[in-house]
Amino acid sequence: MTSTPAARAIFLDIDGTYADHGLAPEAHVDAVQTARKLGHLVFVCTGRPLSMVPDHILAAGFDGTITGAGARVELGGEVLKDTRFEQDLAARIVEVLDAHDVAYILEAPEALYGREGVDQRLRRVLGPIFEKRAAAEGGSPAAGNGAGHHAAGQHAGQPDPLEDILGPVQYGGDLRRASYAKISCFDAPLPLRELTDALGPGVGLIPSSLSALGDGAGEIFMAGTHKAVGIQVIEERLGLDRADIVAIGDSSNDIEMLEYAGTGIAVEGGHPAVLAVADRVTAGPAGNGVALAFAELGLLAPDASTLST
Repeated sequence: MTSTPAARAIFLDIDGTYADHGLAPEAHVDAVQTARKLGHLVFVCTGRPLSMVPDHILAAGFDGTITGAGARVELGGEVLKDTRFEQDLAARIVEVLDAHDVAYILEAPEALYGREGVDQRLRRVLGPIFEKRAAAEGGSPAAGNGAGHHAAGQHAGQPDPLEDILGPVQYGGDLRRASYAKISCFDAPLPLRELTDALGPGVGLIPSSLSALGDGAGEIFMAGTHKAVGIQVIEERLGLDRADIVAIGDSSNDIEMLEYAGTGIAVEGGHPAVLAVADRVTAGPAGNGVALAFAELGLLAPDASTLST
């Protein structure tokens, strides 16, 4: 499928935007399918590695995926970009994290990688957080939104949050040779910023959205890699007009893509910096916010002339 002058290209964050508690509302699935039938392009644009994007999320049908917060880009089954940490730096990061006894998971498109025993440690660290959130929502422990994302109360048919994180993990004693694009850290005995600053300009850090973990948690990524970089790859391949790009998100790793898009839409209650750069605000998944935003922009109207400007 190629873009036409009347078409839009929409990039959707998954967790807290397209889906919540591990599931996408039927209204969101319908909106994606309707918009694509009308000639618009719809892409997943998530911080999750591909190995953590479940099939039931992709089942709606998308024109492509941006995963790993811009590290990997796939369009119509063709991989356009798959960047990882340069091997020497990747090994040095692992050595530093191991030397400081950090609990971490390395994220790659094909799998997650963890040290032997990290699963038990994460169950001890994350279990009480998920249980507390579940109790606050009157449910049982909830599906997480990725290795570095938030969780909420679980409902029928939703995956367990720890299994959402640990299910794709492959374990080993020495991960210095692993190839990966991002690292989720959960239990550092010192502020992660101190470690990333010491690693040099090749790495960046964003806080974990599991705020209860404090400054000893966060996501380490390749400096200069973010969701807007992934969008640009698709934009260039398809010859898109930046003004016709729509992005919807709620978290700190969505800031760049909302700034870059011709129309940036934040989810209400999202990260303050995301709300600050947004052109519009829509409801969360419980309020069918993606479907509402699509309708407001005319993406569900059969007459292309009704598209909003």
